[in-house]
Amino acid sequence: MDPLEEAQKVLAAQPFSVLLGAEVTEWGEGRATLELAIRDELKQQYGFAHGGVVSYLADNALTYAAGTVMGHVLTVEMKINYMRPAVGERLIARAEVLSSGRTQAVSQCRVYAVKEGVEKLCAAAQGTIARMAREV
Repeated sequence: MDPLEEAQKVLAAQPFSVLLGAEVTEWGEGRATLELAIRDELKQQYGFAHGGVVSYLADNALTYAAGTVMGHVLTVEMKINYMRPAVGERLIARAEVLSSGRTQAVSQCRVYAVKEGVEKLCAAAQGTIARMAREV
């Protein structure tokens, strides 16, 4: 199985990711991209994508990127800065590993809202990702 297909299979095994409609569109060599359509059910009262949805996408992208260099991993901590409302049809989270060692990695992610084909940066996140001691 090709690595991207394997990453898509893992995402499909996450009920919450399936509920949100997330997709892995890039995976490998310290990078990962996750996307999802902004549906009405994912918006807050002002019509923007809910911050929790933006944060979820950043968190998963950070972890997926680290997984390309470390295998089975979990987020230990994450910080996110919201820069503008996430307005549009789609969210794209692009993450990359900044540094990795034997037991942990630091990844960075930028989340873009896509409206009428134009990407606008709406959030940036950074997280520490730890290698799982064993599979669960």
